[in-house]
Amino acid sequence: MRAALLFLAAALSLTACSAGSEPPPRASGPTVPIIVPGRPGEDARTVGPAEAATLVPTPTANAADVKYVQDMIVHHRQALDMADLAPARARSVPLKGLASRIADSQGPEIQFMTSWLQQQGQRVPDHHTGHDGMPGMAAPEQLEALRAASGQDFDRLFLDLMIAHHRGAITMSEQVLGAGSHIKIEELANEVSVTQGAEIRRMLEMRAAAG
Repeated sequence: MRAALLFLAAALSLTACSAGSEPPPRASGPTVPIIVPGRPGEDARTVGPAEAATLVPTPTANAADVKYVQDMIVHHRQALDMADLAPARARSVPLKGLASRIADSQGPEIQFMTSWLQQQGQRVPDHHTGHDGMPGMAAPEQLEALRAASGQDFDRLFLDLMIAHHRGAITMSEQVLGAGSHIKIEELANEVSVTQGAEIRRMLEMRAAAG
């Protein structure tokens, strides 16, 4: 009997030690509140993370965004048509390099804009879409003259047309920056303005050197 009691006491002791060695359950701390500023005339309010996630606005497009992208696809396509003539018809090596850079930047932009329109469920302009009223677009007779020119004559005409074309793209970008609402189109318009502004400055230098 004494041996049985000693065994039971030892077992209880081991159980107590085992239970005591387990870490206590971690208490879940309070959720950190998020303060949301109120609109003009309203007080700020406190919300939880779940509600705060629903307050993040989803980018939305308006008619100005859609029109800009549709028009800029047509605008870019004409720039690529002109740039494609440079390797065979230009005299200036720097001009050929510039034309290549224009194609390298505007080609991917066309792909992005096409994808964006499809995501928005909007029409992608086809290659026969007109461009009446678009700033900077070359007229059909100007393009015919460019296709017929070569050497230094091509260089001068290319620069004249592309400078005007780039200025038109910047005008279109400035318009959508004031009227659009989609963050991706705002980023695109800023990129177009910066890139083509730098190219205009370079082309003006080349045009002055061409006489």
